[in-house]
Amino acid sequence: MNQVRNKKIAVDGIEVFYREAGSRSKPTLLLLHGFPSSSHMFRDLFPLLMDQFHLVAPDLPGFGQTELLSRDKFAYTFENLANVIARFTEILELDRFGIYVFDYGAPVGWRLAAKYPERVTSVITQNGNAYAEGLSDGWNPIRKYWQEPNQMNRDALRELLKPEATLWQYTHGVANVETVSPDGYSLDDFYMARPGAHEVQLDLFLDYASNVALYPEFQACFRKHQPAVLAVWGRNDPFFLPAGAEAFKRDVKNARIVFYDTGHFALETHAVEIAEEIHRFLGVPKTAAT
Repeated sequence: MNQVRNKKIAVDGIEVFYREAGSRSKPTLLLLHGFPSSSHMFRDLFPLLMDQFHLVAPDLPGFGQTELLSRDKFAYTFENLANVIARFTEILELDRFGIYVFDYGAPVGWRLAAKYPERVTSVITQNGNAYAEGLSDGWNPIRKYWQEPNQMNRDALRELLKPEATLWQYTHGVANVETVSPDGYSLDDFYMARPGAHEVQLDLFLDYASNVALYPEFQACFRKHQPAVLAVWGRNDPFFLPAGAEAFKRDVKNARIVFYDTGHFALETHAVEIAEEIHRFLGVPKTAAT
């Protein structure tokens, strides 16, 4: 069981790729990646957790090894991404699971938690936002597109899809950029270069406004159900500010907030520390293997 299995499964006509490790007899963690990455972002975390957890990390539709359907066959909205992942969990018979969410994975995970609170047992959010104060000024070009969804504002966002922008996301706020492996951002750029991928990402930039509109609903869910919440946050994230992590305490009284001196992709530099925090948070002792 202590090997990563790379699999594909049909989910309502979409071929979804996912990584799985650990025994199903252990607590399940559903790991949801962000933009512009894939389940590959969890490559360093898997070996640190898979002896004590059942880990499942799918690639979202349009990302990684999951099928990139044309936009006339699949509408790329966060609601539709969440619907696919919900069906994915049903097909795999994941009845109860914790969620580990990052970036885009957060609004997908929040939708699951709001719709199926009895199934989501805990929340680990790594720079996964649910509060307006967590959004930095770095969102302003995308906000402009929300307010005026015209071609000019859409085209202006193409700069965010270039390799230079991906590299900046990985390295901004990192104390020593030599600790950031090129594997992650190089693979992201490979997937981003596929035909049609840019238009899909621009659609999701536009639809991100739907996540912000749902923040009050997500927060109400946190207040009502009081899930166990652990926020592990790169404090130098240029997109999701530390205030967004601290805000979880407003709705979940026992939320634990841990900051690291790093940027957006905290797992690239602090996977060991984050894994240790997860073990403590979920009350699962580490073994010699970890």
